[in-house]
This record gives sequence, C-alpha cells and structure tokens, in this order.
Amino acid sequence: MQTHIMTLEEFTIQELRNFPKATGQLSGLLRDISLAAKRINVEVNKAGLVHHIIGSTGTTNIQGEEVQKLDEFANAQLINVLRGGINCAGIASEETDDIMPFDDPMSNKAKYVVLFDPLDGSSNIDVNISIGSIFCIMRRVTPLGTPCTEEDFLQDGKAIVAAGYIIYGSSTMMVYATRRGVNGFTLDPSIGEFTLSHPNISQPASGTIYSVNYGNFGSFSGQVQQFIENCQNRHKNNGGPYSLRYTGSLVADIHRNMLKGGIFLYPTTSKAPNGKLRLLYECMPMAFIVERAGGKASNGSKRILDIKATSLHQRSALIIGSEEMMIEYHNEQRVDTSRHLVY
Repeated sequence: MQTHIMTLEEFTIQELRNFPKATGQLSGLLRDISLAAKRINVEVNKAGLVHHIIGSTGTTNIQGEEVQKLDEFANAQLINVLRGGINCAGIASEETDDIMPFDDPMSNKAKYVVLFDPLDGSSNIDVNISIGSIFCIMRRVTPLGTPCTEEDFLQDGKAIVAAGYIIYGSSTMMVYATRRGVNGFTLDPSIGEFTLSHPNISQPASGTIYSVNYGNFGSFSGQVQQFIENCQNRHKNNGGPYSLRYTGSLVADIHRNMLKGGIFLYPTTSKAPNGKLRLLYECMPMAFIVERAGGKASNGSKRILDIKATSLHQRSALIIGSEEMMIEYHNEQRVDTSRHLVY
C-alpha cells in the first residue's frame, strides 16, 4: 500500500487550516519562491552541459564581487515570480543596490517584503559542489496600500515571519522555518513538486563537526584560534574526535550541521573587522531557521536576531550551530551567555 506523500502546496494549505483568520499571503509567497527554485534548479542541473550559463558576467555587484551568470539568472527568476504574484510588496536582493518596491495596487496591499541571496556559493557551480538560494520574509511596518520603503527591510529578527533556503545538490531540497517549526521538502522530479521529506527538523544539541575556512586561521583573533585548536584536540575521552567540514557554500555547510549537529564559524578577521557575510541576506535568515530548529546564532558577541540592520548590505560575522557547541564557543570567548546578550 502506497503512503500518501504530502506536497508543499498541500502542506501550506493544511497549515492554513490552523489559522482561520489567515489571509494566505505567506503560503502564497512560499509557493511562489518554490516555483522560482524549480526554474533555478533546471539551469543548475544543465550547468555541466550548457556552458553559456556558467562563468562570470564580467560585472561586479555592490559588494565588489564578480557576478556569475547563474547569479544573474537566479536573481531574475526570484524577482519575476514575486513581482508576478500578489503577495509581495517588494524585494531586496544581495545582487541589487537598492530595494525594489512592486508599486501597483495589489502589491501595495501585501503585508510582506522578501529579502534573498539568489544563489549562494555560485562560484562552486563549475566544480559540482552544492549551492543554494536563501530567503527571508518580513512583515512590513509601513501602511498597507502604500509602496514599501527601505524601513520595511531594515529591521531585526522580530520582523521575520518565515525564512528558508533551497539547496541544489544530489537532490534539490527546500527547507523553511516559521515560528511553528522547520520542515524540509525534497523536489520529486517525477511530479515536479516539492514533497515533505524532513518534517519537524530538530538540530542535535551537540555534534562533532566544525565548519570554518581554515585558510583564514592567521587572521582570526587569538580566542577564535584557541577554540579551533580545542576542536582539533578532541579525542574519544572528551567527546571527539571532531571533523573539519567546509565547502565554501554557506547553505551546504549549515544544512549538514543542522541535520547532523555541528558549528559553523565565519568570524571577523583582520581584513574584515565587521565580518564578511551579509546580515540581511545570509545571517538573519539562517539564524531564524537554526533557532527554530533548536540551535543558536550570534555575531560572536550578540544574538544575530537582536541586531537591527542599518543598511541593506550590512556585513556581519556569523557563529551558528548546535546549542551546546555554541555555549562552549561563547564561554571560551569570555562572553556573557545570558539570553539578554547572546542567548
């Protein structure tokens, strides 16, 4: 006897039944984003065969980074799908300088704005390493019926109603979190639908994986270096051994650690004293997801979701992972680990 496999569409409808007064806008946004993900997935899977979609465009984004052709494609897909719907007031993207309000009568009535990194880790595409898309849905603060403004995007974690990522790997998977929890959906190519494969994801309280770009070791603070050395010196008698796992793809590294238990570190360096990752497009969405799964996330001294953004492309350090490993990290940094500061 076949067991019924629940699609993303069915799951969001079921969730709506729990909230009779819900407008359905959030569910609509999640379905819109999943449509863009399917389109991006098609191109990602053709990258080894169709060479005109890989490589650099020859341009740089506002951060001064080379824009890959797939970055541009993914960005356009997300913008077009969200603009074509009726549930999004506007977007902010890592690949665009400013916000993009969808200034039409229907969009202006939408309660939410969407922020995204269209293709994280895209430089790995030509070597067939997993990459991903990251998104964050915020409740706007400007009056409904008017165009959204930058004020709707420059908020802290209290404004987030949902966040998620799509990982394009051996299978394509969409993981998203709301305040009710975290669920994962794997794309079934036979029916072209995301289907519920990882219900109620819960991150193990501890693990044996640490993810860090060891090439930057000499640029880390002494305290961070000490934590990494402690990870290296774990053995059977003190919870080890630990394994270093780092791909250079934020989505892939955090996805693995969330399922298996681990900690991801992208601390400040002498060259990037404010951190390198984008607060709004990478750190805050991932922090929301991991916290809903039972983990923790900080910039090294403050909980990520307590940081109010002051600019669209603000940078931040990111330390994120299993609860016990995070507490250990912050204790070693001599940081107050009370909930009011870090947790």
